[in-house]
This record gives sequence, structure tokens and C-alpha cells, in this order.
Amino acid sequence: MSALLGIAVADFRERTRRPAYLITLAAAIGLGWLAIPPADSVWVIMDAGGYRGPYDGAWVGTVTALAGGLWLMLGGFYVVRGTITRDRLTGVGQVLAATPLTRPAYLLGKLLSNFLVLASMAGALAVTALALQIARGESYTVDPVALLAPFALFTLPVLAVTSAAAVLFETVRPLRAGLGNIVWFFVWTFLLLGSGGVPFGGFGLVVESMRASVVEQGLPPAGGFSLGLTGIDEPLRVFDWDGLAPTGELVGGRFLVFLAAVLVAVLPALWFDRFDVARTARSPRVTADAGLVHAAELPASASAAPRAVGSMGVGSLTAAPVGRRPALARMVAGELRVLTSDLSWWWWIVAAGLNVAAVAWNGPGTAVLAAAWIWPVLVWSRLGTQHLEHGMDTLLGAYPGSLDRTVAQWLAGVALTAATAVGPLASMLLDGDAARAAHWAAGALFIPSLALLLGTVTRTPRVFQVLYLIAWYLAINDVAAFDHMGIVLDAAGRPAGASAVAVGSAALGLTAAALVVRRVQHLWR
Repeated sequence: MSALLGIAVADFRERTRRPAYLITLAAAIGLGWLAIPPADSVWVIMDAGGYRGPYDGAWVGTVTALAGGLWLMLGGFYVVRGTITRDRLTGVGQVLAATPLTRPAYLLGKLLSNFLVLASMAGALAVTALALQIARGESYTVDPVALLAPFALFTLPVLAVTSAAAVLFETVRPLRAGLGNIVWFFVWTFLLLGSGGVPFGGFGLVVESMRASVVEQGLPPAGGFSLGLTGIDEPLRVFDWDGLAPTGELVGGRFLVFLAAVLVAVLPALWFDRFDVARTARSPRVTADAGLVHAAELPASASAAPRAVGSMGVGSLTAAPVGRRPALARMVAGELRVLTSDLSWWWWIVAAGLNVAAVAWNGPGTAVLAAAWIWPVLVWSRLGTQHLEHGMDTLLGAYPGSLDRTVAQWLAGVALTAATAVGPLASMLLDGDAARAAHWAAGALFIPSLALLLGTVTRTPRVFQVLYLIAWYLAINDVAAFDHMGIVLDAAGRPAGASAVAVGSAALGLTAAALVVRRVQHLWR
């Protein structure tokens, strides 16, 4: 037990010092502010069919707990994952392998540390909710039970499952890499759609309780309920609501969710190698994958030695010989080889199939373009981080022409983006759709520009993977403000989002910002 708690506490302390923790924590606090907006706001998180409760402990606690569970289930997953692979790469795992610590105990320690990190964020959200309740001035009565019970019933069980999923993903080889980030986003989306907006139930009971209160007070029937940032035509009307009284069935269901989380976390003990060197030697080499553990996230002793020098060195060093300025075309070709060096033949077959489908369909190709520009997301996320991924940051930093290499990376990303969606472009040109072709060109510039800037600034591919997935998901759900591909069409069949000129200009601005950041990093060295 002491070893288990030691692992959990050590991991908790280490991860709460990272920028990713602070960013996610700040986002959670901002979410609390959005959940309890001013009384006259036309933007709300919880719309109870045109009503809202008074800003007392019951309403404030319930809304922030429900919204917090949704956000922390997504963003929190990317904060807590990676700890097992980090132990493997830093040598901590090999030390633990020499101790009597069992595989189930180690995995439970990781589950507990993940849960402590996420629970601390939920605690900050609860404090924010109380502060906003007082600030809004509708109720100065502090009711700890009414405020905190929704967090115990709705938020903490979700965080337990999220913590267990992070442990599970790290022990399954295909999911411990960047693919796991993508899979989790769609798992999260599926759980939201399959449970009415709140994972693992409970929201239906809240809705039923609120509807009953509206009827008892003789008010007009409540309309549709929504949970998420929503624009409304007029401020919500206030009705009295005393909160959801926990039932034995609800509490029992929450307990089963916690139990399921423990079982999911312990299940990998059946195949987890517990850092056994003999078993690891028989398996494919474990590396710091671009989508999981990044050289910048490891101690200096673990990241100093270059990894995969063969692929990274040939692409970058031969492209930048000392004493003469290399041709840009050679640099782009070298960066493109590095960017695509790990792609298997089946990856290219899928990409080619999407392009053929777009031409054969001979239609607007909206769905095909959306598919074509989600397929390379893991490749794009390497822009701006390849030198860190392969442990070449120090070596390449000593070479001149850092801006040339950054431009070459961007052009390589643009070339890959265009190649993966040449079929939809051909379909647009065959249909004479110049407007959408212009948006295609702007999108081909925008995606690698965003990836390059985020990779250069954050020094990890994970941020781009998450943010791009969110923007892509909103675009395919007809949210025109996030459409960078020209797939959201108006009644006349024209792109309804920002103009191609605006998207293209934003792309150039992002690229310029990446060049400035890269120059500052080079001078700071």
C-alpha cells in the first residue's frame, strides 16, 4: 500500500508542475465562469428549456459539475496520459521492476495519480463556482452539500473512468502513441452522443427533476434542454429548484462506475510487461512517440541522447550543409522525407483511396474532403516538433539557417496536405466550382501553418492533435465559424464560413508567427 501511494503522490507532484496542467486548470476555471454567466447574458452553458435556477448552491454546483465533467473528460485525458511510457524511457520503470511491487499495484498507483490530478482540477472548479455564486449576488447562503454533491455524483465518476482509460491506453501498443489521442476524442464524442450529453447517465434525472419543478410552479412547460455553450434569444427565466435529491439507485450507479474504472485499470496486468527487460527486448523497440512522450517533457538525462538519428539526421543535416546556403527545394524534399518516413504502405493506400473516391463520385466531395483532411492529423502534428521527437534539438540548434529549415518544414506540410486531397480538388474543378477550390487552397495553407505554430510554441504535437480534432468536428457539424476547408455550404451551395482570402491570410500570419518564435528560440539558445 505504501508503494502504491508513493507512486501516486510522486506522479501527482510531477504532473501538477507542468504547463499542460496549468493550461487545463485555467480552462476549467474559465468554464466555471461561463457556466454561471450574468443574469442578462444571452450565452449560457445550461439551458433548462428556457429556464434557469437561482444562482444558489444547488444550481451552481449542478451546472459546473456537469460541464466540468465533460471538459475534464476530454482535456484531462491528454494531461494525465503518458506517465507509464515516461517511466519506461527515463529508467524509473526498470528500477521499479527490481522491487516487489506487483503489476496490479503499479497500475492502481497510476490510476490513483491520474485521478488525483483530475480531482484537483474539479476542486478548483468547485471553488470557482462558489466564488461566482457570491459574485452574482442572487444567493449568499453557502450550502456545501448542495454545492459539492453534484461533483461527487457526476464529475468524480467520469474522472475515474478517464483516469483508467489513460492507464489502459498506455499499455496497448497501438494506443500509446498519437493514435490513442485520436481514438479518445471519438470515444468521448460517442459517450456524449450515447448518453444525452453527460457520460454515464445522471443528466436525465436532472432534467426530469427540473421539468417537475417547472410544472409544480405553474409555469409554461420547459422546452428542450441543452448542456454546452449555447446562444439564446433572450435571458433565461428563473424558476425555483432545490437540487436533485440523491437516490439509492443513483448513488449505487456511481459506485459501480468507480468499480468499473478500477477493473479497467487493473485489466492490463494480464499483458503488461512491468518493464521486464527480457520481454521488452523480444518486442519491437519502444520509442518516445510524437503523440505520447516528448523529448521536451523528459528530464535532460533522458532526452540528451539523440534517438532515430538515421532518419532525422539524413533529412535535416544533409539538407543544411555548413558553408553554403542549400537550395530550398532540397531542404523541402529532405523535410518531406522525414515527415513521411514512418508512414506504412497501407497509410498511403487509404489516402489514395480517398482521392480516387472523390473523383469517381464526381460530386461536391464534402465528406471525402473532410475525411482526407483528418487522415494525416498525426503527420501534421509533427511539424515544428520533429527535431525534439528525435532528440536532435541541440545538434540542429548549432546549425545556421534555422528559419530556412522552418520554411522548408512548412512547405513540406503544404505539399503533403495538397497531396492527400488532390482528388477533392479535381472534383471541384471538374464541376467548375472555383469558390470551393479557392477555399481548398486556403485550407491547404492553413492546416500546416497551424500545426507548425502550435508545434513550435508548445514543443509537443499533442496540442495540435486535440485542437484540430475539435475544429474539424465542429466544421463537419456545420459550425461555419470553424470551417477551414469550405465544407459548410449555404443555401446556394457556396462556402458559408470565412472567405478564402481570410483563411489564407490567417495561414500566412500563423506561419510568420512560427518563424518569429523559432528565431527567438534560436537566439535564446
